[in-house]
Amino acid sequence: MTSSTSGSPEVAGDGPLSFAIFNLARVHRAHAAGLLRELGLHPGQELLLMQLLDRDEQTQSELLEAVGLDHSTVSKSLRRMQEAGLLIRRPAEHDRRVQLVTLTDAGRALRQPLERMWADLERISTQGLSPQEITAFIHTAETIRHSMLNSSSPKKPTT
Repeated sequence: MTSSTSGSPEVAGDGPLSFAIFNLARVHRAHAAGLLRELGLHPGQELLLMQLLDRDEQTQSELLEAVGLDHSTVSKSLRRMQEAGLLIRRPAEHDRRVQLVTLTDAGRALRQPLERMWADLERISTQGLSPQEITAFIHTAETIRHSMLNSSSPKKPTT
């Protein structure tokens, strides 16, 4: 594979911004995964935990909508988290088909470690950037996200 001077493959030559986003997301996710491993979590589980830490006892459907992941991914993550003792799932009294998800004390105890993890990831991610550059990047990322969500592509993520 021949690469252009920017380090991206020639085939991505007409998409340098998209290739840069892909590379950034891949490296950022890998680094976050390492930090999550130190907490005994798999990527994606932190999103569910954060939702439950903000508002405990949600239905599985509410969590699905909040994190924007597919049903099988959320179901698998919740099962793993339940096996790890971080949460419990039980049928709702009003409808036994609805699963309520509630944090255990062990799950709630992850609040501060998760806050530290996000602070560490932010510190690492922003080193060498000015506050103005950070603000501009966030604005640019949101603009790109909205463009992607409003595109005519068949699959639109919800997060």
